[in-house]
Amino acid sequence: MLTKIQKWGNSQGLRFSKAILAEAQIEVGDEVEVTVQDGKIVIEPSHYVRGRYKIEALVAEMPPEYEVEEVDWGTAVGKEKW
Repeated sequence: MLTKIQKWGNSQGLRFSKAILAEAQIEVGDEVEVTVQDGKIVIEPSHYVRGRYKIEALVAEMPPEYEVEEVDWGTAVGKEKW
């Protein structure tokens, strides 16, 4: 797909076709991480970013017997509802 960098207010932007976004599994409103690697602009869905892990893969590796430890934060202070 050939596209053009355009000025939008004080910023610059690119427009992507629905087909390109669908192929990249990115939807309108999704957060993406933009980096430059070897002189190329790389756009990735944010769930691939932090350390290049997918949250789905990490959760799938959790043992079935894993239980989250409950933390006692004390009594409510202010207008919190517990």
